Amino acid sequence: MADLYKNKYRIASTRLPGWDYGWNAAYFVTICTKNRTHWFGRIVKTKDLNSQQMQLSEMGQIANRCWLEIPEHFPFVKLGNHVVMPNHVHGIIIIDKPDMDSVGAQNFAPLQNPYTITTPKNKFGPQSQNLASIVRGFKIGVTKNSRLINQNFAWQSRYHDHIIRNQRSFDNISQYIIDNPLKWKEDRFYTL
Repeated sequence: MADLYKNKYRIASTRLPGWDYGWNAAYFVTICTKNRTHWFGRIVKTKDLNSQQMQLSEMGQIANRCWLEIPEHFPFVKLGNHVVMPNHVHGIIIIDKPDMDSVGAQNFAPLQNPYTITTPKNKFGPQSQNLASIVRGFKIGVTKNSRLINQNFAWQSRYHDHIIRNQRSFDNISQYIIDNPLKWKEDRFYTL
């Protein structure tokens, strides 16, 4: 929903109010290409014809490589499952800073009322060790290398995130990511 700010419309944030996205937790993210253009490849039937898999284009290989390199740029990050699809990327990013208290045994966010979460100390401070900086770094890496192939490559300006709350949710999301190529035509990001 759009709000007015300085007499201009802006889209309200989808981020959880009061949550510091630099906190140790597991996050499920979805990052889409601009206009959902199929830059990353296509879904093809496997030889047995009972299954489908993602066939990565050169840009898809870049996206996959950049995703796997995230922990090299952000040493406090661990990666869960991910998949590069024709027009988007799904993945689990686990922030695991050793100097922070873990929010759960597996870095799962506590189940609590979001309005009781304390306001982050660095609300307007450096944004270099949080989910947004990780996604931004990934998008920059893919964009820089993909534009060497096609100058028109672009991402959607925003991304979707979900704070993973428990092991059951983690397992369900992990399976969803694995199954994404199999269920491509049912996917909300599906386009021809």
